[in-house]
Amino acid sequence: MAVSGGADSLALMALAVHALGPASVRARHVDHGLRPQSSVEAELVAGYADSLSITCSSVRVHVDAGPNLEARARTARYAVLPVDVCTGHTLDDLAETVLLNVMRGAGVDGLAALARSRPGGPRRPILGLRRHHTVELCADLGWDPVQDAMNADPRFRRVRVRGEVLPLLSSVAERDVAAVLARQAYLAADEADLLDQLAATLDASDAVALRRAPVALARRSMRRWLVECGVGDGHPLDAACVERALRVAAGHDVACDLNGGWRLVRTAQRLRVMRP
Repeated sequence: MAVSGGADSLALMALAVHALGPASVRARHVDHGLRPQSSVEAELVAGYADSLSITCSSVRVHVDAGPNLEARARTARYAVLPVDVCTGHTLDDLAETVLLNVMRGAGVDGLAALARSRPGGPRRPILGLRRHHTVELCADLGWDPVQDAMNADPRFRRVRVRGEVLPLLSSVAERDVAAVLARQAYLAADEADLLDQLAATLDASDAVALRRAPVALARRSMRRWLVECGVGDGHPLDAACVERALRVAAGHDVACDLNGGWRLVRTAQRLRVMRP
């Protein structure tokens, strides 16, 4: 379990012990060093873990101040956690992520967001719970969760989505929009999985096959192939990059530049990716 000391991850830890027993649960705390009291938070998590008779370890990572702090802290955190770690994401996190990805223009994969579970990836056992449930559980246990000041800082877009956008949408819709967004995420996840399965059967290096395929499959197959080739160096490919590649496959261009200095060329109806 990834346990930050907040209500969500503490509730996850307690529920895991209740469901599986203490011998099957291990807690891992990641100290990002972003707050003066971070070492105290590590001790708090260790104390709660000890009260449940489970093993707890803590690791310190370094995150420089600057833009995209949330994303860089997340990357540093997952780098030191097991690939199949359990996290305390809730339905509210899911709804917020859907809206954030819609604003980025992330397409069906953005709508699927946290709802997709990938083999060997992080697991999210309490994604069906609401944030108030985890707070109530911690209160029932007599635990005082960590209050991260970043979760109330309007400089972060997620904080504004949580405190302003979702309440406004719920007011306009006269219903709990978070639950609606979560349901849409699960529907999108099923569709994204199906598209991935179909796209995997398409040879994205075959320009003729791409031209004959439905554009949605051609686009997804091309994105998948470029990422597998190493284009983007692990970063998500933007839509413009994929569309340039599809123009080459369609015969409109004989070559194009891709992200990070990579290049795509077409020779005798075969596509080839060239490294920078």
